[in-house]
Amino acid sequence: MATTVLESAPAPTDTAAFTRKLDAAKTASRPLATATTAQKNAALEAVARSLLENTSRILQANAEDLARGRDNDLSEGLIDRLTLTDARVASLARAVREIVALPDPVGTSVRGSRLPNGIFVQEVRVPFGVVGAIYEARPNVTVDIAALALKSGNAVVLRGGRAAESSNRVLVELIQDAIASAGIPADAVQTVDEFGREGGTRLMQARGYVDVLIPRGSAELIRAVVESSRVPVIETGAGVVHIVLDESAKEEWAVDIVRNAKVQRPSVCNSVETVLVHSAAAQRLLPPVLSALRAEGVTVHADERARRIFPDSVPATEEDWSIEHMSLDVCVGVVDSLDDALAHIRRHSTHHTESIITDDFGNAERFLAEVDSAVVMVNTSTRFTDGGEFGFGAEVGISTQKLHARGPMGLPELTSTKWLVRGMGQIRS
Repeated sequence: MATTVLESAPAPTDTAAFTRKLDAAKTASRPLATATTAQKNAALEAVARSLLENTSRILQANAEDLARGRDNDLSEGLIDRLTLTDARVASLARAVREIVALPDPVGTSVRGSRLPNGIFVQEVRVPFGVVGAIYEARPNVTVDIAALALKSGNAVVLRGGRAAESSNRVLVELIQDAIASAGIPADAVQTVDEFGREGGTRLMQARGYVDVLIPRGSAELIRAVVESSRVPVIETGAGVVHIVLDESAKEEWAVDIVRNAKVQRPSVCNSVETVLVHSAAAQRLLPPVLSALRAEGVTVHADERARRIFPDSVPATEEDWSIEHMSLDVCVGVVDSLDDALAHIRRHSTHHTESIITDDFGNAERFLAEVDSAVVMVNTSTRFTDGGEFGFGAEVGISTQKLHARGPMGLPELTSTKWLVRGMGQIRS
């Protein structure tokens, strides 16, 4: 899908309509940047109510997307991400209300001081202006990004892709009507889905209209946006996520954590894809851990040493270690030391999330210090790498880059800063 986003040149007859949308978003961003917290919260409360009151309408649109997705042979992982249910819509509304309860980052002071000459300088948080988002088969992202953008004072332009076209159309309409009822310009939330693939291409070229662009989706989509965009990009990454079972790992923790990290929701980016076990613990840990996975329908792709211990597996290929499966598949390997595990992670990780299960304090602290990923964990499931779980209400995405933001992105990550300088007639000598 990522490649086709860039295939077609924009149609000249649509240029004016597309530009009008961007102009409208830019115009709406100005009053939104100075809206009070109470105004923004009222708009978000209206959004949450509208989601709950219109659940049947949302699910009807989503059913159209699911039928089209199955006809087009979407993978089970994408179908799961595409699917909305009563519970998931209720969860979206709950996430919006959690954002309401969070502190407003706009205007908060980052640092400040009074200079010897009496001038006071202060760095404060301000909105980006207009945030663009390109994503695929994820109608929940429509709500999450719109809500976070609004609370942080940003207008947002969404390109949600054909797979979720019906769901996104209804969700954007509901959000626009809801925020307008609370006095926030409806144009602060826009979709360019009607422009098809060309909408994504144009959004990437909309420098001067869009201040920052956030892609969410497959590694191919993210790479296409990063390589082709003229708009500054915050890169969210695919999740080739690792769990290391150290020599001292408790069996019960290993079984429970690995099973949860793989099975609880295999189609998401924080699901574990590779399990590495220390050779001194392999005979003890692999049979119970992998038996638990197989009981849940997981296909185990194992290296030769792991297959000798657990024959109910398939041989792992070299390519397998670098795949984000987003399915009930997991790679398993045996390593002789923590050094070997760290080397494997450096070679294959996408720098998203890694976890170690250990009862050795020194190994835990070394893992935390040496693994170069956005989130590094000890003795817990990688499924906790999530803006909601981190207390952000929702997330824009999980950044795997090192500039501006890293890890789950919430409200502060949707702001920049500016310096305020207050003087009383001082001049520089």
